[in-house]
Amino acid sequence: MKLIIHSDGGARGNPGPAGIGAIIHNEEGKVVAEISQYLGEATNNQAEYKALIAGLEKAVALGADNVDCFLDSELAVKQINREYKVKNKELAPLFLNVCNLLTKIKNYRFIHVPREMNKEADRLANEAMDRGV
Repeated sequence: MKLIIHSDGGARGNPGPAGIGAIIHNEEGKVVAEISQYLGEATNNQAEYKALIAGLEKAVALGADNVDCFLDSELAVKQINREYKVKNKELAPLFLNVCNLLTKIKNYRFIHVPREMNKEADRLANEAMDRGV
């Protein structure tokens, strides 16, 4: 089964109060899951990775073996696609978590999109930060 994940994470301040959002669609465009979670204190990059991890975990739980992941974090996409090395010691374990999740998925792609094309995931992340719970 193929799923499409749009994920986003943000922090107000860097680091600061952070939240994640992810929206998962099936191939027909139907929303199959939404994630909106407050993280507490984190950096923007940590939040981006945690949003992706939450989306991948949900996709695996739903039985996906093929995922397209859309993120507006160019850093995360380039690190996961092995174009950039992960030098930050805080991001390294999150990167490894993504790699471990990918062993459960047959086919996957990570695509960088402009923020305007990631509005739903951004909304969910902002809602989580607004709730602060």
